[in-house]
Amino acid sequence: MTGAARRWAVVPAAGRGERFGRATPKQYLKLRGRAVLSWSIRAMLADRSIRGVVVAIAAGDRRFRRLPEAEDPRVRSCIGGARRELSVAHALECLSDVARDADWVLIHDAARPCLHREDLRRLLAQAGRDSNGGLLALPVGDTLKRAVDRNRVAATVPREGLWRALTPQLFRYGVLRRALRLCLTHGREVTDEASAVEALGLRPVLVQGRGDNIKLTNPEDLALAAAILAARR
Repeated sequence: MTGAARRWAVVPAAGRGERFGRATPKQYLKLRGRAVLSWSIRAMLADRSIRGVVVAIAAGDRRFRRLPEAEDPRVRSCIGGARRELSVAHALECLSDVARDADWVLIHDAARPCLHREDLRRLLAQAGRDSNGGLLALPVGDTLKRAVDRNRVAATVPREGLWRALTPQLFRYGVLRRALRLCLTHGREVTDEASAVEALGLRPVLVQGRGDNIKLTNPEDLALAAAILAARR
């Protein structure tokens, strides 16, 4: 390896957001005057150590190029896939002309617009010292129930040691490419990038993040995100 490891970012944004119940994909809905996706990209651009951001968008997407962030020289786009892991794999391929295996890559949800700068700094500082990489996460605080038979409680699940995975997630570029290739080849389910890296036998570090780093899943989450961003200002 020559030179210090650099940092890159990937934002998978090819989803249609059918569960959100809107004609417009949720990453393009307006949130305090900007598209949700704009907030997520800006969170990556705010850290000047990140050399470039690749946004994986759907084929035929004409909205992305109208975002102000699309004009930033550090931002490029690629066509994503039908599933998240395909979009991330395509974005990593888009970086192959500039990224080295030892470089770090951040993967951040397009629909997670409330990332706090301190959370990003903490992730880079802690996971960036770990050869396995890591991810922002939150210890589970609620009582967990397992349901069967039309949502009747089957059991209470112990929550000790359980965390909710958030983004960004941070891994070596070469490791993540290898992990995704393995999972795609063998048809393994990939719910987040950490699950792919775990398939290599690695154990990413959990870095505790803020509870207001929410992902927009339901329509009411949009109002909650607006309130979070307004409170910060």
